[in-house]
Amino acid sequence: MCKHRPTCPSSVSPDREAARLTVHHPEQGWSLLCNGVLLFEDTGELLPNGEIVAPHRVLPLAVAA
Repeated sequence: MCKHRPTCPSSVSPDREAARLTVHHPEQGWSLLCNGVLLFEDTGELLPNGEIVAPHRVLPLAVAA
């Protein structure tokens, strides 16, 4: 899918989120990367093969009171 140089990581690569944005809809909470990955604002992903990647955002550490 990626036509620019250097090419972006593939959709199965561990660094797939580093691909360039092709479509960005922050008001709807999603972006499409040039490798075909649909990236959601909650950090979940839908890969081109239909595989779902659960959200993996980092949660803040709890502060003891």
